[in-house]
Amino acid sequence: MNDSARPASQFAVEGTEDPKETLLCGFASYGLSGLTAVDFLIDQLELVETGHVAAEGMPSITPFENGQPTHHTRLFSRPDLELTLLKNELFVPPALSSPFGEEILSWTERHGVREIVVVDAVPMQHGPDDHRTYYVATDDYRERRLAETSIEPMARGYLDGVTGALVEQGIDSPLAVGVFRTPVHEQMPDVEAAIRLIETVNGVYDLDVDTEPLQEFADEIQRYYEELHERYEAAAERERAFDDRMYM
Repeated sequence: MNDSARPASQFAVEGTEDPKETLLCGFASYGLSGLTAVDFLIDQLELVETGHVAAEGMPSITPFENGQPTHHTRLFSRPDLELTLLKNELFVPPALSSPFGEEILSWTERHGVREIVVVDAVPMQHGPDDHRTYYVATDDYRERRLAETSIEPMARGYLDGVTGALVEQGIDSPLAVGVFRTPVHEQMPDVEAAIRLIETVNGVYDLDVDTEPLQEFADEIQRYYEELHERYEAAAERERAFDDRMYM
């Protein structure tokens, strides 16, 4: 590796309140359906911001809402809900997934988080009968949350990025980790995929969230997420180009 290698990056979770026992995550990944689902849940459950993740040494973005800048990765909760939601709008390159995930894991361990669940969508060839949510989960998460459900396991594949890092840690630790995945189409955002993820979380955690307003919600933020998706694709392309140069 030459001197133009990527600089070291540091992540830190800065919170005003301790998280609940369950951390529900939506990351900036292909299609953004998981992020859409978490964003919608935050809105419908009327959660308030309780912390954020700071990142140094990597290209960043600063989202804004109604003219007010916000952090790219934020935590939300409320006193009477046993969930903390993590909304991540920053593309984390694969090479930085491990340190990002390790900081999240260190923070959850310090604060007694018992389980992490990630909602995500995956581009894959599928027919109408495949429009459902599947799971990938550690044994303890499956026994605790999925034994009484009809959610099917995802047959085969790979988990990469931050999600892969979190699940890998969960395999050999007391932390229970579950991932809910559903097929996603190219449209942005894929509302149907986001609805499937929300309905799955509804059933597992008894949230009683109405998905009826999601179409209107999606219409309102469509351009916002289209721009984020474009930034995600551009960042992914830069990452591929960087990796190609490393191995030349």
